[in-house]
Amino acid sequence: MEIEAAVAQRKTGSASRFVPSRTIVLVGLMGAGKSKIGRRLAARLNLPFFDSDHEIEIAAGESIEEIFANRGEKVFRDGERRVIARLLDQPVHVLATGGGAFMDETTRRLIERRGVSLWLRADLDVLVLRVSRRNNRPLLKVGDTRTVLSELIERRYPVYAEANVIIESGESSPELTVTRAIAALAGCPVATAPPQTECEE
Repeated sequence: MEIEAAVAQRKTGSASRFVPSRTIVLVGLMGAGKSKIGRRLAARLNLPFFDSDHEIEIAAGESIEEIFANRGEKVFRDGERRVIARLLDQPVHVLATGGGAFMDETTRRLIERRGVSLWLRADLDVLVLRVSRRNNRPLLKVGDTRTVLSELIERRYPVYAEANVIIESGESSPELTVTRAIAALAGCPVATAPPQTECEE
């Protein structure tokens, strides 16, 4: 027990000194807790927090739901790609992205070069419970919530698995999830490596 306690203490000490060199990019399905965990993570690390969906709404002058309805998903994804690229040029921060952002190969490769990606993974039951609290999810307006989420899991989870860090976002408290995220990031070499410049890209 003493050895385990010593190891845990060393890990905690390392995490408490963690200073990322890259923007921490949260990815995952709707309901995974990217915004909630992202805000708490940013506060703990004393970093700014941005939500790409919110930034898209500001740039477009419309809500995400309105963009989908009025202009279609393709226009939304094009705007999302540009906004995330702009944000990744900013000083280090915590960035919560929409569920489909990491599915875009161009965006994924940009995050790979300039950020450190953290997948908040949650199982289907947890996601269904969480998304039921809101009714402004465009992709959930086309069918049964559980069915849609199940199909998204099948399609997206293999791609999310490319993230640098994977954290379970289940029934644990947000603060515990943040603590685990910081510990995992502190042990990820990419998080403290300088982002690639345009010349290196």
